[in-house]
Amino acid sequence: MKKNAIGGLVYSTELGRTCPGCRRPVAECVCGRSKTAAPVAGPVRVSRETKGRGGKCVTLVKGLALDPDALAALGKRLKAACGSGGTVKDGVIEVQGDHCDRVVAALMAEGIKAKKAG
Repeated sequence: MKKNAIGGLVYSTELGRTCPGCRRPVAECVCGRSKTAAPVAGPVRVSRETKGRGGKCVTLVKGLALDPDALAALGKRLKAACGSGGTVKDGVIEVQGDHCDRVVAALMAEGIKAKKAG
């Protein structure tokens, strides 16, 4: 099996995300390589879900490789663009209501490639 050129440990349950260059947590990276490394997550997916919400619909944005503060700020901008409420849980932005098209358009305006899933 070939070893990846930038390979190595990317995530640890003990440390969270680690830098592939210096093998330290991303927050304590000294080589700066974690800032330039490609995000591990795949493409951004925008979907609609009703499970476990009493029949109410929410729009989910998954696959964003952002730190929690940037994710919260993006969530706030998306909620404002849709004119509804929502939250950020476990790296997933939830916007109340069926706003898949609006969210995809807002993400494209931000320069983030997004796909409608489901």
